[in-house]
Amino acid sequence: MSDHAFELVTLKSGIKSLRLVANQETFHPGIGPIAEAHILHVQQQRLVERCAKPGRFVIWDVGLGAAANALCAIQALQHCQADVDMHSFDLTTAPLEFALRHAAELGYLEAYQEPMRQLLATGQVRLGRLRWYLHRGDFRQEMLRPDLPSPEAMFYDPYSAAGNREMWTLEHFSKLRRRLDDDISCLVTNYTRSTVMRVTWLLAGFYVGIGAAIGEKAETTVASNRLSTLDRPLGRPWLQRIALSHSASPLREALQPLAPIAPEDWTRLLCHPQFNQQEPQQ
Repeated sequence: MSDHAFELVTLKSGIKSLRLVANQETFHPGIGPIAEAHILHVQQQRLVERCAKPGRFVIWDVGLGAAANALCAIQALQHCQADVDMHSFDLTTAPLEFALRHAAELGYLEAYQEPMRQLLATGQVRLGRLRWYLHRGDFRQEMLRPDLPSPEAMFYDPYSAAGNREMWTLEHFSKLRRRLDDDISCLVTNYTRSTVMRVTWLLAGFYVGIGAAIGEKAETTVASNRLSTLDRPLGRPWLQRIALSHSASPLREALQPLAPIAPEDWTRLLCHPQFNQQEPQQ
């Protein structure tokens, strides 16, 4: 991508961020890159608490972009006791390279320019007890590498399904769920509040809950391979709304219009263990 693929924009908060020119998708469009990353990923993941004791802790940062999520985690974990391995994935490093050229305007990158240049040059950099790895390529393939450790925390932040459908389909999330180690509890944090995506994650085998509010969004979505990890799992009252919804069909690889959930998908949803264990709160 050329330097003209992105532009700097000023958000309502007055903070600057990036925008992909091709589809006008703004990075962290609500309250700004670091504030959003802190609430959505660092705070919801309880990273400081979970990394306060010795041991290994693995983070998957899916959608490196301009590195706001990764840098927010690095800042929060400066004094952690755990040995943290953070693996960042992206098809291209163009957003980060653009952001580095505009580090002064963006602000949050300034103190980390040298480590990020090392990351781009060598694919890894060490910052205290945290080792940061860069994986260039299609995450759908990269996640299958046998040498890649299963995560305890996953920041899922690729471009939205409007222009990046392949990263949001039932087929992809089913493979991702199978890739996780069931002996390791993993929490996935994400910016969407979409009913379609919540249905898609559930049918892929995840447990799904309500996530924190960010900016003008009253809620987001979290997912996990364990129900006990979720503070506010979706409950049966939510299922009742799905039965009446005109846009609850899961996202599949084949293009499809928004539609009510199909009978076979509805049956699978009703059989999901999330709705057949102790009644979770809505």
